[in-house]
Amino acid sequence: MTLTTQITWLLLLAIPIACVAWTVTHEEVFREPREYCLRRSKEDRALLVRKFFYLFTCEYCFSHYVTIIFLFLTGYHLLMADWRGYLVAGFALVYVANAYMSLFGLIRQDIVKEKAEIKCLNKEAKEQKPERHV
Repeated sequence: MTLTTQITWLLLLAIPIACVAWTVTHEEVFREPREYCLRRSKEDRALLVRKFFYLFTCEYCFSHYVTIIFLFLTGYHLLMADWRGYLVAGFALVYVANAYMSLFGLIRQDIVKEKAEIKCLNKEAKEQKPERHV
């Protein structure tokens, strides 16, 4: 596989990794299991149990495990054809996926801010607009 193909795979394969990690750790569809995991990660007595449940609440941590699954499914490796290539690919995919998630988080935050500003402006406009009597 050429270096260009490997880089293309890196950039594209990080997208579903980021999507899965973000969805599990942030979206409403997984809210109840995430809250359960968060509670267990804070309240359980056993350190290993707390750390295990924490993995499902942190997008960075969870992306490592999603990456391992994707490496297993695709056989993708980066720069070297042996086990070292899988190791390099794993960390590179985690890095790129987390860059994508950070960018997505910033964009999403901007959208929420703009929606709030629009709502506020609409409210002000309604308050300033005199009522018309027919």
